[in-house]
Amino acid sequence: MTRRISWALLAVLVLAQICYPLTTGDTRAGLTVATVVLGWLLSVGHALLSRGPRVAAALVAVATGGGFAIEAIGVATGVPFGSYDYSGELGPKLAGVPLIIPLAWTWMAWPAWLAAVRLTSGGSATAGGGSATAGGASTVGRWAGRIALATVGLAAWDLFLDPQMVAEGYWVWRDATPALPGLPGIPVSNYLGWLLFAVLMMSALRPLAGPAAERTDRRDHPMTALYLWTYFSSILAHAVFLDLPASALWGAAGMSVTAIPLAVTVLRARRARETRQEDHQPHRPGVDATR
Repeated sequence: MTRRISWALLAVLVLAQICYPLTTGDTRAGLTVATVVLGWLLSVGHALLSRGPRVAAALVAVATGGGFAIEAIGVATGVPFGSYDYSGELGPKLAGVPLIIPLAWTWMAWPAWLAAVRLTSGGSATAGGGSATAGGASTVGRWAGRIALATVGLAAWDLFLDPQMVAEGYWVWRDATPALPGLPGIPVSNYLGWLLFAVLMMSALRPLAGPAAERTDRRDHPMTALYLWTYFSSILAHAVFLDLPASALWGAAGMSVTAIPLAVTVLRARRARETRQEDHQPHRPGVDATR
């Protein structure tokens, strides 16, 4: 049930994102809002159905609640992102922040966390086909690596997101210097602010969510697909359809820290599964012997 619902929501989300380059103006803004809402429902719904209310509540508290708080502080004070203002195209605001903005933090925080868990877990397989940490406890090094991967996996997404949203005029920076090469209009302080908040978010998620948030299994395949789809489709969209080649390169480099190892892990797991299936096929005397 969890996987079916998650795959269905992911399919609708992918369709909405495919339509994005084909629209303009108010239609594109409305599609942006709808996409973020779908992403939030997908991630929070998956957390709830796969791990229960504690994990879902922790995700909402840390990512949605925390995301709104840091955005409200940012709009009011310029800390930690820099001074910026949102336009009115992304729907109703509270404290100067469009209500969909903290939903976007949540949308990508959960798949980034699960990607990091999968990449830093021990080699023992769970009953669901995933992996679990040997002995049920993480070492300090593994915990630090998990936080680092999840942080970069989320924060690097903004190398795609901010250039795209600024190009649409959804928000504007009052002082956009210094900026990354090829990404004018967005200060470096914005990306540093994302890193700061992401590390705080990921550090708080596990203690609040409990042990259910530190293991992965087959139910998480839709979230893995979401993360990899976001990575590869963003590169394509920015490079080909949105005329944002610099952000395509920056985003590809930044998210690759998490996305490429995750893709390799998925391919290896698939190859291992196929090998096991071949090994368990019955031997056919007189047929297999001729191969």
